[in-house]
Amino acid sequence: MSVFRRFAPVIPGNALNVSFEFFPPSSGDMESQLWESIMRLAPFNPEFVSVTYGAGGSTRKPTLATVERILSETKLAPAAHLTCVNASRDEVDAVAREFWGAGVRHFVALRGDSTDGIGSSYRPHKDGYRNAAELVAGLKAFADFEITVSAYPEKHPESPDFMTDIDMLKRKVDNGATRAITQFFFDNDTYERYVERVRRAGIYIPIVPGILPVHNFGQLSKFAGLCGATIPDWMAKRFEGLDKDPQTRSLVAAAVAADQVMNLVERGVQDFHFYTMNRAQLVYAICHLLGLRGAQGNAPVTSIAAA
Repeated sequence: MSVFRRFAPVIPGNALNVSFEFFPPSSGDMESQLWESIMRLAPFNPEFVSVTYGAGGSTRKPTLATVERILSETKLAPAAHLTCVNASRDEVDAVAREFWGAGVRHFVALRGDSTDGIGSSYRPHKDGYRNAAELVAGLKAFADFEITVSAYPEKHPESPDFMTDIDMLKRKVDNGATRAITQFFFDNDTYERYVERVRRAGIYIPIVPGILPVHNFGQLSKFAGLCGATIPDWMAKRFEGLDKDPQTRSLVAAAVAADQVMNLVERGVQDFHFYTMNRAQLVYAICHLLGLRGAQGNAPVTSIAAA
């Protein structure tokens, strides 16, 4: 019997919890797009909004500036990403203190990818945290942060097997993590089997599905290959022939993502984390289909293709 149907009945849309991921802007135009997206999605009252952190702290200042603006100009609760990449423990701890001073009380703690790019072999800094479990322990030793970590329904591409991968998740939980967000996936059975494995391993924190609406199928295919995420054949066929038809592609993307999340709701899932790519419209449509409502009178109306 499914762990979802056993423990989590289907719930109405107004009881669902959502969170959104954004990345810091690198230009004025991108900053405008970011803030339009944040304000577009804010009426859904997300549990938190996370802001990513570039490899080796390359976006530390933009990440901090974005988080500070969220704190000062909105009622949203920000979570700052933090990684171990290319930094000593002292350097990472200094960043944590800086974010604490800015008012951050929630981190998404990640090992991070190699500075040579996703798919390249990771080499820890000789004086740094070796992995996310050590980073979680370091953050909790500094302050009682809320800490979210990553989880991998198809296992991390560098893990030799699921047992090793789930053992790392358990170490992160034992060190203080209270929530995990998954790598994106497109087969809900894969997610369900993963949660069952995690529960059998004695891990009971929320395993929140990470949902990635498809904005560019070609780019997604390359990225998924590097991340070890599988794209089902049926999904590739749905986007076939739409490379030069962005309007239809966006409509198909909305349908695919909405179908995925609504099926997860039927399985009893009530928490969702959306990788927005700083584009709000597809995520907005999906949340509306889930039954979420907010102060929509303040939300601008734009076409999906323009998002």
